[in-house]
Amino acid sequence: MLKDFAKLQTFLMVTKEKSFSKASAKLGISQPAVTQQIKFIEEYLDTKIVQRKKNGILLTKEGEDLYRIAKRLEKAIQSSEKDLIHIINKEFTFVIGSSSTIGNYVLPNYISEIKNRIANEVHMNVDKSCSIIDALEDKKIDLALIESPVFKDDIIYREWIEDELVMFSNQAIKKHLTAEDLLDFDWICREEESHTRKLTAEVFDEIGVECKNFKVISVMQSPTAIKESILNANTTQRPLVSVMSRHAIKKDVEAGRLYESRLKNNTMERKFYIAYLKERKHDAFVENVVNYLLSLNKL
Repeated sequence: MLKDFAKLQTFLMVTKEKSFSKASAKLGISQPAVTQQIKFIEEYLDTKIVQRKKNGILLTKEGEDLYRIAKRLEKAIQSSEKDLIHIINKEFTFVIGSSSTIGNYVLPNYISEIKNRIANEVHMNVDKSCSIIDALEDKKIDLALIESPVFKDDIIYREWIEDELVMFSNQAIKKHLTAEDLLDFDWICREEESHTRKLTAEVFDEIGVECKNFKVISVMQSPTAIKESILNANTTQRPLVSVMSRHAIKKDVEAGRLYESRLKNNTMERKFYIAYLKERKHDAFVENVVNYLLSLNKL
């Protein structure tokens, strides 16, 4: 049983997420597969380890004992994985493809640690999610980090960190905006093909607002260009606003250079995803990087 850590890893994820469905999304496998693996463990141990409740799952006493054993084993395996990378002693450049927000504002903070973990150089390509997935299928990159899943049968997708789109300006605006408030601003919008633009339009549509009624002064592709334009906007005129990931403006909000706002009684939430080819599921380098990135899911 202890030799088959994949099943114990599933058990740990179910325990962490308190849900079979959420665990399946995090692990990149189907919910029936999660259920089957938990059933296998219970049959092997001849005892129940989890109980399904209305508000999630609850570990039995035996499940709690197994959890402690599995955590110790997980820690030992993660430590050993770093040593195995050095034994492999393979020199190459690990290429990560990422969509704009992730590549510009999230991933750069962790490139150095990824290099240390795989003992090789790491390069980063930034593009649209669909283009990144194409590059992954063409084996031009080793791992993809995307803002919207572009589902393909030969790729494993794993939910990564939570993200939220917020409105922001270099002028103080109300923290919670109504549909009518949105018409009082000048806007910089993303290009129509971007996932940010599509998600924003869907939410605005739900509250009865159409983007065509906004006073749009510019449409830009680059989040960095949008942020810089608003940072340097004239504060004596109507507030200039746009929509962007909270990760992209976090430091500027904390420094008081930008002000963020949300829709009243509504949120624009999404998840970032990790994606890699099924054929590289057991690749030591891919696995090492994926496990490290998943450990950052509380960003």
